[in-house]
Amino acid sequence: MDWRWDFVWEILPRLLAATLNTLLAAGIGYAIALAAGLVFALAQRTKVPGARLVVRELIEFIRSTPLVLQIFFVFYVGPQFGINLSPWTAGLIAIGLHYSAYLSEVYRSGIEAVPRGQWEACRALNLSPWRTHFRIIFPQALAPAVPGMGNYLVGILKDTPMLSVIGVAELMHAASAIGSQNYRYLEPFTLVGLIYLLISLPTAGLVRLFERRLRLGLGLH
Repeated sequence: MDWRWDFVWEILPRLLAATLNTLLAAGIGYAIALAAGLVFALAQRTKVPGARLVVRELIEFIRSTPLVLQIFFVFYVGPQFGINLSPWTAGLIAIGLHYSAYLSEVYRSGIEAVPRGQWEACRALNLSPWRTHFRIIFPQALAPAVPGMGNYLVGILKDTPMLSVIGVAELMHAASAIGSQNYRYLEPFTLVGLIYLLISLPTAGLVRLFERRLRLGLGLH
């Protein structure tokens, strides 16, 4: 195996710069997914006739189609409807909406895990829907939802290389460009794997730590 350390030190700054783009894409995409997923979860609890079915079918459609297809659709099909987005914007919207469908199910399972007595107590106290959800229900639903939310955080990080298909300069895109320019793929792709490992493992550990602290704070075991 012809491993060249001099080449590693030469390309490492470029890969680290691309790593920042990857973290930025994952962070913004995850924030979009958290917000949109909550909207989807609440929409599935609406009493508006037909709205629940429409939202449910939309979620199933998103979950049943590949992320790369959704990225292509937003970026290449959008302009045909007058929606012209940059690769970064299109990629973040696509990856955020994709994971929002999964997070909506995580939210839904967490909400349904809250004892029915909590809902009845809120109704007995005549609390508004806003106070019921955000002051009583959601804090209790968060603890069982954290493991799933953490898994999708790591998942969205590992799926950011798909953004390279529309030219987003993230980590995998930079490694491919280095390999094609220098006809050496061993070092850049190995470094990419190590970088993802060094990011994913601490992230998963922090999620588990946060879950334990949250359960202790709520008195759960």
